[in-house]
Amino acid sequence: MNKVELEQIFESFSNFNVLIIGDVMVDAYVWGKVDRISPEAPVPIVSCVNRESRLGGAANVALNIKSLGANPILCSVIGNDEKGKEFLNLLTKIQEEQYGIVESDKRRTTVKTRFISDNQHLIRVDEEDTHELADEIELQFIDHIKSLLEKHEIHAVVFEDYDKGVITKNLIEEITALSNKKNIPILVDPKKRHYTDYKNVTLFKPNFKEFVEGSNLLIEKGDIEGLFEEAKKFQNEMGIEKLLITLSELGVFISNEKTYEHIPAVVRQIADVSGAGDTVISVATLCLAAGMDAKEIAAISNLAGGIVCEIPVVVPIDKDQLLAESKKIFAIA
Repeated sequence: MNKVELEQIFESFSNFNVLIIGDVMVDAYVWGKVDRISPEAPVPIVSCVNRESRLGGAANVALNIKSLGANPILCSVIGNDEKGKEFLNLLTKIQEEQYGIVESDKRRTTVKTRFISDNQHLIRVDEEDTHELADEIELQFIDHIKSLLEKHEIHAVVFEDYDKGVITKNLIEEITALSNKKNIPILVDPKKRHYTDYKNVTLFKPNFKEFVEGSNLLIEKGDIEGLFEEAKKFQNEMGIEKLLITLSELGVFISNEKTYEHIPAVVRQIADVSGAGDTVISVATLCLAAGMDAKEIAAISNLAGGIVCEIPVVVPIDKDQLLAESKKIFAIA
């Protein structure tokens, strides 16, 4: 791949509409100073300096897709509550319309609040409901997604599963069947509850812990050959075209069932791993839609995940930085 080809691929991202289905949330941050320990208990006292709310969960995938130049269509269910209104206000930053979002009186909008001092996370407080969608809302949500798939030219579908209950087995089966019928690539960032429900998808992206636990395996992270043997079995059983496994400090692994590639991690100063998986699946989605091969998808996705880990809060990937660093790993000036 030469410089012009790589630049053309990155430029082509702007042509893609990506439908993102999953659990969304508000990522709230409280920044403060710690100067003393509480006299009431052996815990630090945080003097609040600043507060901020950002889009989180599947919405962070939408942010990354937007940051890379493509058009995200975010589909989720939120609560009909104050935090839900806050989420919708934040969403207007990346898309003017909110046609993929369904509001429900039977759920709370998920909020994760992180307390940070001197770039160190002190504690995280979660407010959420994790039960699956009630039957009526589930049917409404599935029909809503189907209508979006019929109305719009969709170049990829992403399931971003945070195990909060928005994604159900019925939803997976119906949307996967319709997407495959339309020859739309399907990419999955899974969690445990529905791990084995994602059959016949294009790319499946667990981290190493999710892969070994979801498949009940006893294997060391550094055993790449052993990982490939298990990957082939899993892909064959599930009908998965590409299996992309993130290995944290060891980089990423990708298999197309016949061959595999192991891309080592780039050495970086890690500040925060939150949101890195969202970035990886976002970059993988657009690289796949642009026609890149498995090794190229893994290499650029691995690079993107490392870049966002250098920042102590969840942020989307910077397209220009990713392009510049991608040129270096492909040795193009």
